[in-house]
Amino acid sequence: MSARLIDVRTPKQPQGAVIVIHGGAQRAARAAVSPTQLSVVRMVPIARRIARAGHGRLAVVRLLNTWRGWDTQHTPLQDAAWAIDQVSSRYGVPIALVGHSLGGRGALLAATDERVRAVVALNAWLYPDDGEPLPGRRVLFVHGDADHIAPAARSRRVADRLARSADVRYEVVEGGKHAMLRHGRTFERLAADFVVDALTGDGGPDGPVGGGA
Repeated sequence: MSARLIDVRTPKQPQGAVIVIHGGAQRAARAAVSPTQLSVVRMVPIARRIARAGHGRLAVVRLLNTWRGWDTQHTPLQDAAWAIDQVSSRYGVPIALVGHSLGGRGALLAATDERVRAVVALNAWLYPDDGEPLPGRRVLFVHGDADHIAPAARSRRVADRLARSADVRYEVVEGGKHAMLRHGRTFERLAADFVVDALTGDGGPDGPVGGGA
């Protein structure tokens, strides 16, 4: 088994590229990622929203990890690094990573790659000590205050530490739960507006929601 990339938008001369990374819980036995599992499907509208917001200026791909969860022998971080290599080789432009849950963790950890300019962590499942300094990067955390799977206190702690080295913004979605089904359009809009601005310098049409850090 190996990771896969699914093209969402493939302009000939993009200004930037976006890699959208799904989450997914660990299974008792090693299980391959399926394109139809809910954690993968949930990222489809986010990727499409980013593609529309980019107006043909951003290449957008979805990464399908090799295994579900955070396998000790092969992690989503390795898949993210592979995806960055693939996208950089194809387009040669700055990259943004957008990840949900464990995908958010993978995106933040992979952002030490100098080809990554921006990161969006959506309801990221994190350890309090996760994250290396990210000088020159822009980072957006979006977390629902009703997320009982990925503690918001952990992402806030990581965000506060990363703010010492990076341009960090933290948005709270009131009533937002882990799966992002409730208030899903808010998560989608915040992610899309942020990466468009980070990669093209063109801010989105809507203002922020919730409390920024």
